[in-house]
Amino acid sequence: MAEKKQNQYQPPESNGYHWNDQESLHTMEDEEAKRKKKMKWTIGIIAFVIFQVVQALFFVLVIMKFKSPKFRVGDFAVQTLTVGTQASPSFDMSFIAPIRVKNTNWGPFKYDASTVDFTYGGVLVGQVIIPKSKANFKSTKKINANVTLSSATLPSDINSNLGNDLSSGVINLSIQGELKGKITVMFMFKKKKTSLMNCTMVINTSTKAVQSMLCK
Repeated sequence: MAEKKQNQYQPPESNGYHWNDQESLHTMEDEEAKRKKKMKWTIGIIAFVIFQVVQALFFVLVIMKFKSPKFRVGDFAVQTLTVGTQASPSFDMSFIAPIRVKNTNWGPFKYDASTVDFTYGGVLVGQVIIPKSKANFKSTKKINANVTLSSATLPSDINSNLGNDLSSGVINLSIQGELKGKITVMFMFKKKKTSLMNCTMVINTSTKAVQSMLCK
């Protein structure tokens, strides 16, 4: 009888496949979570790299693109002008020249002292000194220079050309200058640059005014 009862007691069979399925499910979920996390990190790294590349390109193509500042003289009003005749040609003139140094760079342009020469027929008739200074980034340095010009030093052959000009009622002058300096960006990137002024102007002796001004 005892043997019969013992045979009748059957312990519940454990389903081995049930636990394996749960473990597999958890494993798949963990792997999926890891894959998503890895994907997020990958996307974040790629986005960071792209951002850095864009920044580097902007820095190289825009900020680090050093340009020579523009060195020019603007329009002005003649203050005094006296001229001779075709037979006895001469002129004396004075005015305030608005000299400008336009810096379009992302850093200041520090330049050394220089001069601006006013010539007639290739001969110096006046000169102004440009003191050592700087043009700040994305700005224009303004210099108002007192200029006095005289034909007293012109040689005889040039004087004859002046006589022809005076008979036509004009005085043709050239203006040249050179600024040598250095552009500094972010306190560490430096580049030497030279700015040139090359202008021609025509003074009308009748109106005593600048008839035309052309700068290259």
